[in-house]
Amino acid sequence: MSTNAQARKTDVARLLPAEAAGIDPIARLFRALGDPTRLRLLEFLLTGEHTVGDCVAQVDLSQSRVSRHLAILASCGFVTLRRAGRFTYYRAVDKPMADLVRQARAFAEKNTAALLSRIRLDGGR
Repeated sequence: MSTNAQARKTDVARLLPAEAAGIDPIARLFRALGDPTRLRLLEFLLTGEHTVGDCVAQVDLSQSRVSRHLAILASCGFVTLRRAGRFTYYRAVDKPMADLVRQARAFAEKNTAALLSRIRLDGGR
């Protein structure tokens, strides 16, 4: 292996934990963000604190489905919640989430053709 190739391999390896077990949470992060509804909710919650009802109106799904998506986002640490009486208010973890969404969007825009090709990531045909 050339010195340049080895240097590139070392640089890439530093992006992920050395142990395989350390990669699992990162993969789960991407799986959690792999749902279009969750991405729409996350974008909406980046604008400020909102109730479940606000989120339902934003994505036009049932309250139970929206609550499930919000629970997944909260369990992953993407959003925080605050209870006040009968209401629960959700808010995205501001800067890190906004940066991640912006970077993902920029990557997707540069690679639209490949991402929309006939290749299925879920193994289906």
